[in-house]
Amino acid sequence: MAPIPRLLFIFLDGVGIGDDDPDTNPFTSASLPTLRGLLGGSLPTTEHPTVRGPGAVSFPLDATLGVDGTPQSGTGQAALLTGKNTARIHGRHFGPWTPVGLRPLVEEESVLRLAQEAGRTACFANAYPRGWPGSRRSRRVAGPPLAAKGAGLMTRHEDDLGAGRAVSSEIVNDGWRKHLGHHTLPDVTAEEAGGNLSSIAAEAELTLYAHYATDTAGHRGGMEGSVAALERVDRFLGGVLAGMPSDMTLLVASDHGNIEDVTGGHTLNPAFGLAAGPGSDDFADSRSLLDVAPAILQHLSIGA
Repeated sequence: MAPIPRLLFIFLDGVGIGDDDPDTNPFTSASLPTLRGLLGGSLPTTEHPTVRGPGAVSFPLDATLGVDGTPQSGTGQAALLTGKNTARIHGRHFGPWTPVGLRPLVEEESVLRLAQEAGRTACFANAYPRGWPGSRRSRRVAGPPLAAKGAGLMTRHEDDLGAGRAVSSEIVNDGWRKHLGHHTLPDVTAEEAGGNLSSIAAEAELTLYAHYATDTAGHRGGMEGSVAALERVDRFLGGVLAGMPSDMTLLVASDHGNIEDVTGGHTLNPAFGLAAGPGSDDFADSRSLLDVAPAILQHLSIGA
């Protein structure tokens, strides 16, 4: 029997494919050598949303899901992780947190849970404080940790972060020191954090990591902050790829547009998708958030 392929799924919040316009789109001015190297020097735009390069293929993911209104994180992340049209199920786009009514679906039918039930090894690479989310924040739950909770994978905390066995959602550890009081955590560069993630992913057949600061930058950072956020992600991806096992596929996908247009918050643009590595063609035909979870399961030889 052929070995089960391995997949590292990096979720980026609020990254869409925008116009080729330097006045609005930070992708046009950011230094992104990793992404450009993967895609042969080009980056996707609304005019040319699919780019196939020597190391990867990028593809647009419809985030509107046939539902009126502007896509949001809560329903978008749930759709990405389950393959279900959660905006239609909920009756509208909703965010930033997972709607309470959709939480059982995300916990019980995410790709993490389904992979485990099929006998695959899975992990969630993000570090979260012990006791998360706590009673005061129990309504403020994003999709990725909710899926990890449902799969019993909320197991990486501050000690793991300090030892390089977990990655902060911000990539670097600054937020844990500033906001959570963990002042002894080491400084890590984006490249080093990427290397830590590739080492974590080497131990499982499916690994999920979630990064949210791109959406925050799209809301608050303006052009300068958005460029900085994208450049950090690019350095992080460089570190991931430098240490990633040769038999592993990298999947990057977002839930909705935002950072690609600094003029006004969430957009109707397609979300950004990219696949690199030996199984990248398993994802190349994805055109909607709803296509991602089925493609992950197919890549892992789960189901029909």
